Amino acid sequence: MNEWGIPPIEKIYEAFSAVASERVKIIGEKAMVHSSDYKKEYTIEWHDNEYSSNDNASYYQGYLGYPVIAVLMLQNIIKYKPEIATYFKQINWKKLNTKYKNKYAEVVEIILNDLVSEGVNIEEIVAEVNNIYGQIKNLKLIYKRSRHLPPQ
Repeated sequence: MNEWGIPPIEKIYEAFSAVASERVKIIGEKAMVHSSDYKKEYTIEWHDNEYSSNDNASYYQGYLGYPVIAVLMLQNIIKYKPEIATYFKQINWKKLNTKYKNKYAEVVEIILNDLVSEGVNIEEIVAEVNNIYGQIKNLKLIYKRSRHLPPQ
C-alpha cells in the first residue's frame, strides 16, 4: 500500500463527464462507474482513506484514475463546481482517446476549442481544473490494488 500517483490533469475532464452524465452510482463503501461508451463498469471501493479501483490507470499504473476522481467529487472530498462539469456531459472519451492515440492533452484541447466556438468562456473551466488538480496533489489517500481485475 502506498499513496496514489498524480494523474494527468486531463483525467479531471473525464471525471467531470462521469459525474455530469450520472455514470457514478455509490452504494455504501463501493461505487460503480460506467465508462464513457458504457461498455465497461469499474468498481471503486474504500474504507476510511484507503481506496481501490479496477480502472486501467489505477490498477496498472497506480495513479488516480478518473473513476476515483469522480467518486471523490461526489463524496465532497474534492470540491468542484457542478456547473463546470455539465460542459462535459455525454462525451465519449473512449472514442476520442482511441482516435487520437491516447494523447489526452490533444483531446481536451479539441473539446475546449469546440466549447469556445459555442461561445463558452473556458478560462473559468481551466481555472477550476487547476484548482481540482491542486486538491488532488494534496490528497492523503492510501492506494490499495483492487481485488477486481479491470473489465475487458
